[in-house]
Amino acid sequence: MNIRDAIINSMKELNNSTTPKLDIELILCKVLGVDRIYIHINLDKNLTRDEEERFRYFLNQRKEGRPIAYILGNKEFMGLDFFVKEGVLIPRSDTEILVQEVINLSKNIKNPLIIDIGTGSGAISVSLAKFIKCSKVYSLDISDIALEVGKINAKNNGVEDSIVFLKSDLFSAVENLNLQSDIVVSNPPYIRKREIYTLDRDVKDYEPLLALDGGEDGLDFYRRITRESLKFLKKNGILAYEVGYDQADDVKKIMLDNGFDSIKIVKDLSGIQRVVIGFKI
Repeated sequence: MNIRDAIINSMKELNNSTTPKLDIELILCKVLGVDRIYIHINLDKNLTRDEEERFRYFLNQRKEGRPIAYILGNKEFMGLDFFVKEGVLIPRSDTEILVQEVINLSKNIKNPLIIDIGTGSGAISVSLAKFIKCSKVYSLDISDIALEVGKINAKNNGVEDSIVFLKSDLFSAVENLNLQSDIVVSNPPYIRKREIYTLDRDVKDYEPLLALDGGEDGLDFYRRITRESLKFLKKNGILAYEVGYDQADDVKKIMLDNGFDSIKIVKDLSGIQRVVIGFKI
């Protein structure tokens, strides 16, 4: 079997994927240790028996719904490469909007101190440490797996000295550190409990429930983080969230009710209100 045959014959097997050809090409890249350009210009290359077996092994995983990022063991985010595995949320491109907004807001802050609540893979923390000069990031998560993966990604991207990883239930680990941060940023769990079963199989069956479940109305963590962040933000400090597709107005109200002002809502490329930012009065 050559590369062309592998792609054509496998397309119909991935009816659970919205991007079957891309998934197949990425699996071939993993098996062969090459990039997609190589795949495209070497369609007649024959696979060895071992390569065919490994390709079939990973293809079967994808057929069962396992996310392609977990199969590959990595995901690109903000132009950086992130190691991912089961137990951490896979970074999404929508979250890049949140990161870019924080980067822009930090340009006039000298040596910004940032707290990232719910670090997951470390995508937000690592990206901010990488692209904001002289920043210090406290990266907090209650999950041991998330902290393990976050530390790996910080080291792989050369920012391990700029990030402090702490096991924490929201702000609990920094309660006694007397931190006054410039920015608190979070992409918290925001899926309504009753809607989790409606998610795509590769999300609900594989990604951690801890990173998805936002309570009955999806707003539990926004309430807690907004209220608790006041203790850890300087005056005029910034609170920045990613939100669900219909949550921006509710999150804005939560922020206004807790002493934040000048609320800004940012849309994603699909026109969905995706980021909410406020300033501590």
